Amino acid sequence: MAGVYIHIPFCKSFCSYCDFYSTTDNSLKEDLVQALVCEAELRSAYLDGEKVETIYIGGGTPSLLEPAVTKSLLTAVRNNFTLVDDPEITAEINPDDVSDGFFSSLRQAGVNRISVGVQSWNDKRLRYLGRRHDAAQSARALEAAFDEGFINVSADIIYGLPGMTTADLKSDLEKTLSYPVTHLSAYHLTVEEGTKLGRLRKAGKLKETDEEISGAMFALLGKICRDHGFIHYEISNFAREGFISRHNSSYWRQVPYIGLGPSAHSFDRRSRQWNVSDVKKYIKSIRAGIIPCEREELSRVTVFNEYVMTSLRTMWGIDLLYVEEFFDKEMHDYLVNLSGRYIRYGLMKREKNTLILTDQGKMISDNIIAELLTEI
Repeated sequence: MAGVYIHIPFCKSFCSYCDFYSTTDNSLKEDLVQALVCEAELRSAYLDGEKVETIYIGGGTPSLLEPAVTKSLLTAVRNNFTLVDDPEITAEINPDDVSDGFFSSLRQAGVNRISVGVQSWNDKRLRYLGRRHDAAQSARALEAAFDEGFINVSADIIYGLPGMTTADLKSDLEKTLSYPVTHLSAYHLTVEEGTKLGRLRKAGKLKETDEEISGAMFALLGKICRDHGFIHYEISNFAREGFISRHNSSYWRQVPYIGLGPSAHSFDRRSRQWNVSDVKKYIKSIRAGIIPCEREELSRVTVFNEYVMTSLRTMWGIDLLYVEEFFDKEMHDYLVNLSGRYIRYGLMKREKNTLILTDQGKMISDNIIAELLTEI
């Protein structure tokens, strides 16, 4: 199986925390869509015949596209790749882009899963994040999604903002889960260089949340989601039974995928490539029939390290039989031996032939993963 990611880089304004490639020059939307259709044709052989199980339209702000335009992109994917009978097709939605009938049209276009960028139910925190919607718009967007027939609805929230408390997080979670959402992505704020928040930190005007409060928030997040019947299947992701994101899971399991659009990444198990992060250069190059990308051949060690990094973030953990079969016995024994002390400390557990982080281990997952990586 394989996945398709389509990057829509356009935004009306920049969020203070976001370091994904985006542009506020929305004049090139029509040209970009034509280029995306062309890139799908140019790269139709990339997945080597593997069937596409998931399509994800992200950004940027995909909801700036009219549903009819989204339909044309999905048609291009269907025309150039072989899809399974019931693919998961997700589109990211900004609450303030929603109008009457928007979700009905999106369903008719072929989208069957949406991810709504709620981020917070506190208007002050939304302004701090640079979001252009308010809490009332999030409420209207979620209500419209369900009223217009969507069942598979994910909501995004951000926690760990400077000055935010566990009580604030509890309020955001309870408000979000008061809707019949089937999936929740909850991300601790990460301050990246080059963003507005990154510049504030560099100027000494931002104090990040300390580890103790962050740990308490993470523990609370897990408890509240479990109490509401959600499965904690990845460090930042929770889902009701039957609604685990198939697209996200494919990334963590090293399933091949193709990325279409400026800055989009692709992976075929042997190499990784990424398109230029410039919409004008991307369009010009695609028009000339050239994929504007860089490519990296992946060594066995690189693929192994990436597998460790991604799999330990999930409830499925590291599959030791897969490691021995896909890599070798030496890699298998390396993980078994090194994991011993984490098991003794209660940070990891071994269930048959899998290594899985405990709830305590998830709180320091970055440190554990870093120590399991190898250069050999």
